[in-house]
Amino acid sequence: MLFKRRSPASFWQRLRGAVWPRKGFWRVPVYIYHRTVRLRATPHAIAMGIAAGVFVSWTPFIGLHFVSAFAIAFVLGGNLFASALGTAFGNPLTFPFIWLSTWKLGSFLLGRSAEGREHIDLVDLVKKFELSDLWKPLLEPMIVGSIVPALVCGGLFYIATYYAVQSFQTRRQAMIAARQAELQNGAMNGSKN
Repeated sequence: MLFKRRSPASFWQRLRGAVWPRKGFWRVPVYIYHRTVRLRATPHAIAMGIAAGVFVSWTPFIGLHFVSAFAIAFVLGGNLFASALGTAFGNPLTFPFIWLSTWKLGSFLLGRSAEGREHIDLVDLVKKFELSDLWKPLLEPMIVGSIVPALVCGGLFYIATYYAVQSFQTRRQAMIAARQAELQNGAMNGSKN
């Protein structure tokens, strides 16, 4: 195998790697940042794609995040690949926070208080998978509660991505122009000799 370890990892090394990756948890966000700023599109298109992916990550429809992000990015003129990268905002570490906060905010906005609420047997509701049974106690509050944080996070990510991509592309163009000037000067000096 091409990238196989020289000595096989022990059980404890594999367990440690599963709990705490060897290169740390920052490797993925740094990779996504570098992948995003290097996309070939306008800063607006890339930022709109990222914002669409982040926006969709706040919704409770997990299986539809990519499709929804593509649709929103397409309608708003965003980059489709950037929208897929933006959905990485919703991940196993952030989903519990997202779901709980959207459900609580949605319940508050819909005027449903904790008192007087009957017990929700989520396992039984999912087993039956009756959408009408899931709608009122779970999906409706999560959808209503996701609108505000999705708009805020999408806007913040749009602004941050736009300026990061614009800065990277400006630096890249300056570097290419300097290289071309250096090559032209070298060619002129070579022809004079």
